[in-house]
Amino acid sequence: MPKTSKPKKDKGLVLVTGGAGFIGSHLVDGLLEAGYRVRVLDNLAPPTHNNQLPEWFNQKAEFMKGDVRNRADLEKAMTGTDYIFHLAAHMDYHMDFSTYFLTNTASTAMLYEIITSKKLPVKKIIVTSSQSVYGEGKYKCKKHGIIYMAPREEGQLKKREWEMKCPHDGSAMEPVPEFESDELRPQIPYGVSKMAAERTALLLGKIYSIPSVAVRYSIVHGPRQSFRNFYSGALRAFSIQSLSGQTLSVHEDGNQIRDFVNVKDVTSAHLKLLEDSRANYEAFNIGSGEITTVLDLAKLVAKATKTKYDPEIKGSYRLNTPRHQIMDISKLKKLGWKPKYTLKDNVDQYVGWVKQYPEAKEYLAKSQAALKKTKVVL
Repeated sequence: MPKTSKPKKDKGLVLVTGGAGFIGSHLVDGLLEAGYRVRVLDNLAPPTHNNQLPEWFNQKAEFMKGDVRNRADLEKAMTGTDYIFHLAAHMDYHMDFSTYFLTNTASTAMLYEIITSKKLPVKKIIVTSSQSVYGEGKYKCKKHGIIYMAPREEGQLKKREWEMKCPHDGSAMEPVPEFESDELRPQIPYGVSKMAAERTALLLGKIYSIPSVAVRYSIVHGPRQSFRNFYSGALRAFSIQSLSGQTLSVHEDGNQIRDFVNVKDVTSAHLKLLEDSRANYEAFNIGSGEITTVLDLAKLVAKATKTKYDPEIKGSYRLNTPRHQIMDISKLKKLGWKPKYTLKDNVDQYVGWVKQYPEAKEYLAKSQAALKKTKVVL
C-alpha cells in the first residue's frame, strides 16, 4: 500500500492585530509556515495603508477589517483564538496625542477585559512595545559613572552640539546598552503609551494567569515597510532619495548609533517567544545587537543603489530623539534565539522591494514637509 503522509498537527488559532502591516504580515507568513491557523484584525487605515488589503497579504490567513479601539470588532476577532499577537498601533510622531493611548494602551487593556469577562481560554498574549520606552537611555561618565539622561535641550541642538554631556561636569559621555531591567523614561507620546501598554499586559497577565510577553523592537527593516508613514525612517528616506537621484539628507552629523534588525529575525523571535514558556510574564528586547551609525547605513544604501556616496549634512535635527541607542539582546539569546541577517541584507532587501513603487518619492516629500511644518524636524 502507498504511504500516506500524516496531516500536520493543528497548533491552534492565532489572532494578529495589525497583521496586514509591515511586521504583522511577515509574522502571519511565519505563523502559517509553522503550522498555526491565523486570523488578522486590521483597519487598513492611512498612513500605513491606503484603505485596501495589500497585495502581499497571505490568502491562507483569515482577514477581518476592524479597529482594536472598537470592542465589538475586538470581541469578534478574539472568538475561538488560542493565542494573540497585539501589533496594531498608532506610531511615529503625530499631533493627535490621545490616539496613542486609545490605540496602544486602551486596546491592550480591552484584550484582558474581554478575556476575563467572556472567560476566553487564551493561552498566551504577546504585546509589542518599542525601544522608545527607554527614552534617551543610559550614558557613562568617566568620573560620575552611569547616568540616565534627559533629552538634549533645543539650545544645545541649535549649537550643533550633538553628543551627550555629563550634567555634573560637562564632560563627554559614552552610550551604554539598554537592558530590559533599565528604568523606562520615554520622551514622546508614542513611547509613553507603549510603556503603559506593556505594563498593563504584564500586570493583568500575572493577576489573571494569562501568560503574557512584552517585546521591545529596535529599528526594524525589510520589504513591505510602508513609505506612506508620516515619520519615515532613515532606510526608507535614503533608499527613495537615492533611487530618485537625490542627495542623501542626514540628520545631525550622521554619527548617531542605532540598532537595525531584519523583519525576518523579528518573526523568528516572535515564534520563539510564543512557544517557549520561559518567556512568560517577561519583557524582551528584539534587535540585532550590532552598533551601526546612520552614516554606515547611508553608505550601504548608496552601494546598493549604485549611486555616489555624497551625503548632505546640514545639521538638521528632530526634537526629543535620542542621540544614541544600543540594544542589549542577551536575554532573548539565552532562550536559544539569535539574529541571522546583516545590515547589508536589510538594505538589499528593502531597496529591491521599494524599486517597484515609484510613487514613494511623492510620499517622502509630503512626509518631510509635514515634519518641518509641525516643527518635529528643525
